[in-house]
Amino acid sequence: MPGKLKAKIVAGRHLPVMDRASDLTDAFVEVKFGNTTFKTDVCPKSLNPQWNSEWFKFEVDDEDLQDEPLQITVLDHDTYSANDAIGKVYIDIDPLLYSEAASVISGWFPIYDTIHGIRGEINVIVKVELFNDLNRFRQSSCGVKFFCTTCIPQCYRATLVHGFVEELVVNEDPEYQWIDRIRTPRASNEARQRLISLMSGELQRKIGLKVLEMGGNAVVGYLQCFDLEGESGLVVRAIGTACTLDKLSSGSAPNTNTHMPVFVEDLPSSSGPPTPFRALPTSSSPPPFSPSKPCSRQSSSSDTDLSLTPKTGKNTWPRPSFPFSSLPSPTLHIGEFPFFTLTSFPPGFLLHVGGVVSARSVKLLDRIHNPDEPETRDAWWEEIRQEIKSHARALGCHAVVGYSESTSICEEVCILSASGTAAILNPRYMREGCLDIGCTDHRFEEPSPPNCGFCHIPYDELNMPFPAQLTYCYHCRRQKVPDVLFTTIDLPSEAAVAGKGCLIQARLCRLKKKAQGEANATAISNLLPFMEYELHTQLMNKLKLRSMNALFGLHIQISVGENMLLGLASATGVYLTALPAPGGIQIAGKTPGDLSSEHISSIQKRINDTIAVNKELYQINPPELAEEGVGSPIPEPRHRSRLFRSHSESSDELSELDLSHGKKDAFVLEIDDTDAVEDIHSLLIDAPPPTGFYSCNTENMPGISNWTSGVQMFTSVRVLRLSNANLTNQGLNKIFTDLCENLLKSFYFKLRSMIPCCLCHLNFTVAVPEEELIQVTVTAVAMTYDKEQTQEKTAEKPVNKGQSLWSLEAEEQLQFPLELCADSSSSNIQTASKISGIFNCSSVTVVKMTPLSFLPGTRIIKYLGIINMFFIRETTSLREEGGVSGFLHSFIAEVFAMVRAHVAALGGNAVVSYSMKECVFMENPNKNQAQCLINVSGDAVICISETDQESSASTANTGQTGGSETDGAT
Repeated sequence: MPGKLKAKIVAGRHLPVMDRASDLTDAFVEVKFGNTTFKTDVCPKSLNPQWNSEWFKFEVDDEDLQDEPLQITVLDHDTYSANDAIGKVYIDIDPLLYSEAASVISGWFPIYDTIHGIRGEINVIVKVELFNDLNRFRQSSCGVKFFCTTCIPQCYRATLVHGFVEELVVNEDPEYQWIDRIRTPRASNEARQRLISLMSGELQRKIGLKVLEMGGNAVVGYLQCFDLEGESGLVVRAIGTACTLDKLSSGSAPNTNTHMPVFVEDLPSSSGPPTPFRALPTSSSPPPFSPSKPCSRQSSSSDTDLSLTPKTGKNTWPRPSFPFSSLPSPTLHIGEFPFFTLTSFPPGFLLHVGGVVSARSVKLLDRIHNPDEPETRDAWWEEIRQEIKSHARALGCHAVVGYSESTSICEEVCILSASGTAAILNPRYMREGCLDIGCTDHRFEEPSPPNCGFCHIPYDELNMPFPAQLTYCYHCRRQKVPDVLFTTIDLPSEAAVAGKGCLIQARLCRLKKKAQGEANATAISNLLPFMEYELHTQLMNKLKLRSMNALFGLHIQISVGENMLLGLASATGVYLTALPAPGGIQIAGKTPGDLSSEHISSIQKRINDTIAVNKELYQINPPELAEEGVGSPIPEPRHRSRLFRSHSESSDELSELDLSHGKKDAFVLEIDDTDAVEDIHSLLIDAPPPTGFYSCNTENMPGISNWTSGVQMFTSVRVLRLSNANLTNQGLNKIFTDLCENLLKSFYFKLRSMIPCCLCHLNFTVAVPEEELIQVTVTAVAMTYDKEQTQEKTAEKPVNKGQSLWSLEAEEQLQFPLELCADSSSSNIQTASKISGIFNCSSVTVVKMTPLSFLPGTRIIKYLGIINMFFIRETTSLREEGGVSGFLHSFIAEVFAMVRAHVAALGGNAVVSYSMKECVFMENPNKNQAQCLINVSGDAVICISETDQESSASTANTGQTGGSETDGAT
């Protein structure tokens, strides 16, 4: 057998009382892997049993080790009736299968029950012994490393980036099988959790096999999602970027920028130790893009013809090392897509950015009849990816970076969405050398300064795919740049920015009639283009209102419900100095009879005042546009009036717009009815954050780099029940906007003692779980920064209980208990005491959690594997548990506790790139019932503080500073 799995059950503690007569428990444990089950002895009448069992040994294939979790079930022994279940623990074995991974999983794991939550803890030791397997037909992918982080991990270097990998597996959902009529809710939930765990392992193994066949050894930017299709079935799918990573040796120069990805060029290296990234000389520009042979700009028909039959779920291997190298070739396999799930790159890697490309599709779900043949779902995603690729081609780009996929499902209708940023990448970082992208444009012959090169347009100015106002770059004065740039990636490190960035959100609600089947799908399809247009309009207006000209980290969600569609677009606005300064916003009144000129002028004054205040607030002071003796003067841009409006008009009506007043390059908003007035008022109600606060949805806040070690992650879920059945679109928009704004205001209020503070990686997720419910989930990290750069960066002396870096209570409660619902003013004492009891009784190593790929003031020295966990929680006593707020509060706190326990058992002390992929909430208030499904993921790591690293370099033994910062690092 290729492998041997060994497990030992040591002890349990704080078990619940199962025997009311004695107020004790007769506990024993079942250990199951695959079809083999072992049992411990019964430990009678104890809430803290000591089993100290023998080693339970499972001889299994390494394929099973990847697919299956180790199941540990704690039960109460009954002599005359069936044994009562106390709870379960699922342990993922995959982190033990890496060559440089942990050799043992050992620690206290919370015992989890889907009805009662955490019910004590159990101490388990797990080991794996792998034998050499020379079978070339094996189906395992042991040794392939997975990373959730969307940049190259800190202690690795990338010798080659192979490209896009994807896979999905389908199955029937146990929740909707006929046996539900006779099965208890607990059995149904556990069957679902086990199936999803199995599907997740199978999916990871299949993607690993693809990576091995491509010649890689890792997947970076791994994004796994669940599609709960109800009676149609269950789909688990994942995408990622295949890479070949090398571990940096201890002698390598450390990466001083804690959040900068590490690449290595495939060039002849000089003698000496390997370096993380051989930077280009600062005096010169990135190498000019010169294709090896001339070719036309026209893309082949295979790239744009979306009627081609997609592949049938099976991939043809091997693929070329880099998908781009032969992209224009007509022999290209249709399943290969030049996509990257990475969002951060080293300087010079991105030559040019074209803009956001996206595609959406509405599908009717059909029942999954054969789980072994997921062709239908595969074909749907093939169409979407093909469309994305054709959009990138139209922008003159050969790659899509910052790529992601998502779905929104309501009954039998599913909206598939995909988006990314079209880009041209530097061939010096690719093994295949120069790329044929179908372009011999003269713009690539002239080198450009690295801090503005990515802004230069990659498409042909005379044949642009969309109307745009182009000007010469305000840095190099040679190449053209757009007036506005939208991207889905993080701000490149070389970008020149004026002032600081800010979070910009566009929110939209649209009512739709209830319908079934094709009629429902058609109604949604008809609404989608208009919603996208409205969201884009709002983003443009709010960007101009803040006097900024670029968006980074753009994420647009469209969520479907029975009678409404929700749209939410989030991005971080910045002022790029290479792009022209945005013109003002000019109000044009078309119907002065209905709206007086005084009213219009007052609105205009408010807009002008808001722009002036924002320029001062975000410290936007762009440098002088032309300097004496530097380059040539910037040619005058062509004056091209642009019109972005919330309501469409026919072309003959557009000519009536009077642009005689104000600047020609002003951004024009026309008031033609009361709805337009409401739209403008809604623009102005977005209050800026209080003094001392900044917010963004990207990893790094533009304009701030001097972070302190005061870092706190928080998750907030707010569920709003709509009471008025006669709501209009305008009323719904106001409710939705107020919900999001109040969430942000509550964060600012409760974090006020951390000023100066920045909310980074603000990840909003919206859903319509039921007909009258709107759910908003937010995960973010509050980071303090040194305003004067004089304060000591230490966690030894926290300013208050909320700023303690390594305090478990501070991490959970932040400055405040989790804000989960609009009606959560009476934040359940019972739940709070229950949660504090869990934490007080736990002695696991304190584990820090963050959605960022780095922790300020620390250095990651080892990645232990990904954490990918799925939990279900159900209650039949919702009111007694504190209502929706209390139920969600306790569940999320339990999820945090279980993630921490699994990381600590691997020997880690932090989780980076943490995210809550799914939070599905269902409520039945009439029956006092509720159910919630949560999926979380992240990278388990060992990190040490930079002060510890310095002291360990100068002394023989490891120094310890900053209290318990190094706990769990060994």
